[in-house]
Amino acid sequence: MRIGVIGAGAVGGAIAALLAKGGHEVEVTARGAHLAAIRADGIRLSGAWGDFTATVTAGELLIRAPELAIIATKAQDARAAVLGNARLLNGIPVVVVQNGLEGVAGTSLLLPRSDILGALAMYASSLVEPGHVAITTPGVTYVGGGDDLATRYVVGILNDVMPTEMTSNFAGAQWTKLFVNQINALPAITGLSVQEVIGIPALRRILTRSMRENVRVGMASHVRFAPLQGLSNARLRLFARTPLPLAESLPKLMARRMGATPNPGSTLQSIRRERKTEIDYLNGAVLTAATRVGMAAPVNAAIVELVHEVEKTRKFLTPEQVVAKVG
Repeated sequence: MRIGVIGAGAVGGAIAALLAKGGHEVEVTARGAHLAAIRADGIRLSGAWGDFTATVTAGELLIRAPELAIIATKAQDARAAVLGNARLLNGIPVVVVQNGLEGVAGTSLLLPRSDILGALAMYASSLVEPGHVAITTPGVTYVGGGDDLATRYVVGILNDVMPTEMTSNFAGAQWTKLFVNQINALPAITGLSVQEVIGIPALRRILTRSMRENVRVGMASHVRFAPLQGLSNARLRLFARTPLPLAESLPKLMARRMGATPNPGSTLQSIRRERKTEIDYLNGAVLTAATRVGMAAPVNAAIVELVHEVEKTRKFLTPEQVVAKVG
């Protein structure tokens, strides 16, 4: 099957490599040194799902109409990527694998003749160097947001090459993933891995507070959180009510499940590559939703501001500086 993967970075590169290994004809888009490396040597995938190199066609834009397209760019790059390839995408099934809450709706407006599905990658993936993607923690990809027939079709294709499941509550799954993605911001601010951040009591306390804001805003928005990675609607609502010292056990558990391989998080990876981060679609999405329901989310607001500060200055903050600024 001809499959186009738009945005062959840490997540899209892993999907493309696995699909190519599974026998599909895969074309990807990428930029700069990463594109050059893929053109020269293919995509090397290492880590939890094996170590191999996949041969794919690569360019800045797709050159052939695929039968299925997967959009895996950063959220802020999605509109330009879709418009740049729209001539080949309109009318075919399109899967948007993105963080945040707006990916499916935004893409549907740009491709009105396509079935648009959403997907959430619950595995940890890093772009180690141009052309090389590593899976540091395996996980499931959840697909939903469209009609059941199209969703089952896409799940069948992806599940042949990587763990993939259908979710009937995609909006709730997005909110659960937004909760999980709270782990990304503090590493981007400090330059530490997720495990290191959670291991520092003062930073773990800030993370727990930001997570609780996330859940409370979701509850106020009438969200029913979907079950992902051992998290459930009941568990997250209990987490939001539990005394703060006890609530810190949840991020501790998340760190243990990541294992010993340092997980930088996607936002720190963007900082290291001197790219604009997705923070406005992660913690920033909590702020936007909070405004809609007349709530405040001061910890998430402070975190967004600090990530933008690091983006601008390229200087990480110490844990003590973070505590002083967040309060």
